[in-house]
Amino acid sequence: MKKSLALVAAAAVAFTVLSCAPAKKNFIIATGGTSGTYYPFGGAMANIWNTKVENMNVTAQATGASAENLRLISKGDAEFATVQNDVMDYAYNGSDMFAGNPLPNLSVLGTMYEEVVQIAARKDSGITSIADLKGKRVSIGDAGSGVEFNAKQILEGYGLTFDDIQKNNLSFKESGEGLQNGTLDACFITAGVPNAALQELAFTNGLVLIPVNGPEADAICEKYGFYTKTTIPGGTYKGTDTDTEALAIKCTIAVNANLDEDTVYKMTKALFENLAELGNAHAKGKEVSVEKAVTGVSVPFHPGALKYYMEVGAVK
Repeated sequence: MKKSLALVAAAAVAFTVLSCAPAKKNFIIATGGTSGTYYPFGGAMANIWNTKVENMNVTAQATGASAENLRLISKGDAEFATVQNDVMDYAYNGSDMFAGNPLPNLSVLGTMYEEVVQIAARKDSGITSIADLKGKRVSIGDAGSGVEFNAKQILEGYGLTFDDIQKNNLSFKESGEGLQNGTLDACFITAGVPNAALQELAFTNGLVLIPVNGPEADAICEKYGFYTKTTIPGGTYKGTDTDTEALAIKCTIAVNANLDEDTVYKMTKALFENLAELGNAHAKGKEVSVEKAVTGVSVPFHPGALKYYMEVGAVK
């Protein structure tokens, strides 16, 4: 009898302990296609959160990338997402590809690494500046893509519009092929450097990179807060021996603005206190830093992330 009572008491204690244990927080981070950068990068971050934050379970989900991810957050189908900061700006403000349809519940955890707006031309095209693109056959990315808006904004900064060029809406691969076979003169590609399509072009036909610099670059950055200035190092592509000034957008971690402050604070802290692990898991992690994470931000920080950045002095 005593043994039975002891077993019942032990079971009751175990039940009480289990019932009092904090429930795991299950979150989704929406990323991109499995063959791209966002999916493995998101998985690397999820692993840090799952191992460094108590009672955390974050799952990386493959998606159609930025625009879809922001809609998933807005609908509550994901809590986090890897997105381009310019597309996030459009969604938050209801402009460009989100014209008239702003998405609520969006905030920023931080910006991660650069995706450079690369403007390349055939080496024999005679194009050396943005002004030289006038009248030329130029690919500006897929119709409705973020690249198309990058091209529009940069051309605008130099007093040009799509009406001033022979506009072509082509993928990166198609742009590279067009430059190789002579059906294009130049193209816009927004991606990490080096880009495979441009590497192939550099080896076959040669290319020149067109700089975005001076007062025009300053004005573009002032008008569109999601751009940051960067440099494409000389030697990135065969035959490009000198540095090229350029503009970049940034891979950004978007977060549902309704998540509680303490959770986002802990996740932000865990991420930036384990950057070595992130860099070992994915090469792009080596480009991430606390100082850079607060640049290129045009949408409000989540209060939890902002608390961490103020704590470490990244934001005053």
